[in-house]
Amino acid sequence: MAALDGEHPRFPSLLGRKDAMSQLSEGDLDTPLLDRHRLAGAQFTEFGGWRMPLRYSSELAEHRAVRSSAGLFDLSHMGEVLVTGPDAASWLDYALIGKSRKMMVGRARYNLLVDERGGILDDLIVYRLAEQVFLLVVNAANRLADVAVFMRRQGGFEVEIEDVTSSSCLLAIQGPRALSILDPLVHWRGLAGFGVLFPAAAAVLSEGHDTEEEPTLAETGYYRIGSGEISTAEGLVTVLLARTGYTGEDGFEILVPVQDAHAVWDALISAGGRDLALCGLASRDTLRLEAGMPLYGHELTAEITPFAAGLGRVVGFDKPDGAVGLEALAARRDETPERTLHGIALEGRRAAREGNAVLSEAGEPLGTVTSGALSPTLGHPVAMAAEIGPGAAGLVDVRGKRLPATVVALPFYRRN
Repeated sequence: MAALDGEHPRFPSLLGRKDAMSQLSEGDLDTPLLDRHRLAGAQFTEFGGWRMPLRYSSELAEHRAVRSSAGLFDLSHMGEVLVTGPDAASWLDYALIGKSRKMMVGRARYNLLVDERGGILDDLIVYRLAEQVFLLVVNAANRLADVAVFMRRQGGFEVEIEDVTSSSCLLAIQGPRALSILDPLVHWRGLAGFGVLFPAAAAVLSEGHDTEEEPTLAETGYYRIGSGEISTAEGLVTVLLARTGYTGEDGFEILVPVQDAHAVWDALISAGGRDLALCGLASRDTLRLEAGMPLYGHELTAEITPFAAGLGRVVGFDKPDGAVGLEALAARRDETPERTLHGIALEGRRAAREGNAVLSEAGEPLGTVTSGALSPTLGHPVAMAAEIGPGAAGLVDVRGKRLPATVVALPFYRRN
């Protein structure tokens, strides 16, 4: 597994450099926790315009910590957009290709932003905080473009759209021990307390709503969100707590007011002790790859549709008022996609990388690798590939060497 400590397909530029900070441009946005990461010995990289921790110890150790115990991630680079108003749900059904109008308060849902042709502009999570309040978490590299698209699609709807990224810090605690570390710190408030984080939405947060409110953090189901107060050395801090993640493990994503980021970060580290590892973007990438989760710019681009990405289930064809891109997708609903995503398992120890050719056993080109890495959990290389025909691949061309490969079902890893 030495390669895991020496290179990474998504963040190659800074690995192995002793003075990673000096390699970053002055224009990079800094996480509010930059000083904490420096003290912890993090290596940094640029991602989506942000200066973010790449790793602290080794990618392998951090990956394994999440699979066996728990890991703590700083996700400040992700974008948060608040959508409020009487037409908030209707607008989301128009602006996004998935369905939001019938979401219950306290629920989360995976969704897609597409263009008029049905091409994927971004994938995102929609959280319903109240009848007229939604929170969207979008990809860092797409945040500004997404907000611009949202604004262009705003006309005719009574809805307010606000980029609230700078006012909060997103953390994630992931792994089989995440709940046992977090639960003793949290005074659960269910669906109360959102207004502390978003004062502009406070007027509508108290309205009556249809909900499935969980009484405790431990009873909060997957893809649910609530609020709570975290005990820190500086007092109680109100946060949002969502049982979501990007690692294939159980865990929570925590939205913290930016002024309280240090206090909450320190409290989590203190509570976790040896059971909690600090984790960077490199291990997050190998974790999501094992879990078969797509990464925008690799598995998802504006050149492919939800069908080609294996995400046709997200498209809300039964929306009464339609949506941007829905007509184009409906016309192609029964087509066989030219590009479909598959999992590829390789023999040996050499990992495939983005752009490597997927070949038949006879050497005929079939498709292209979109993401690849050595799998710490499985002990062999894995990849996701845009390929024609399941079961057809027999080889992957890695820098001129043709390696035996087998098409397998996604995900590569599924927790018990």
